[in-house]
Amino acid sequence: MDETRKEGKKEFEPRFTSELFAWGESLMGVLIAFVIIFTFVVRLFGVDGMSMYPTLEDRSIMLVSNLGYHPEKGDIVVLRKDGFYSDQPIVKRVIATGGDTVDIDPVTGDVSVNGEVLDEPYIAEKIDTLTCMGDLSYPQTIPEGCVFVMGDNRNNSTDSRDSRLGIVDERCILGHVLRVVFPFSEFGSVE
Repeated sequence: MDETRKEGKKEFEPRFTSELFAWGESLMGVLIAFVIIFTFVVRLFGVDGMSMYPTLEDRSIMLVSNLGYHPEKGDIVVLRKDGFYSDQPIVKRVIATGGDTVDIDPVTGDVSVNGEVLDEPYIAEKIDTLTCMGDLSYPQTIPEGCVFVMGDNRNNSTDSRDSRLGIVDERCILGHVLRVVFPFSEFGSVE
């Protein structure tokens, strides 16, 4: 009977080691896939501040991609401009792209692109024209390869209206927001 136990034990050890090795290989493959995906395809970014409220809240975490991305009006993007906001990424909405002309009515605070007032149901409130117009003059024609961005919380956002950020080169865009992943109550795509 002792010989039977020894034989059974010998069969068990190699099979166990083989299965453990197979699990290890699978986990390593998954880990490598995650590294590649989160390095080259999508990234996670956190919102710092209330400049995109009510669309995005402070401390929200977003899934962002730059794969084959070309900016379009209305997109929410993450960008980084040297010398602005301590070189940290910021989140803003693309209002206009290269060739567009942006104007802000100094009385009503309405934003227009190419002569048409934007319908902006996503903003917190219209621009307070007495304190939040920024230091740019209007109208502004956006050069090709650049974008004009604004926060949805217009009266609490430093954006393209301020010459410190100004009109942004598209190369500063790290990607566009695909969806909010945290908090879970806000999980989903953004508009």
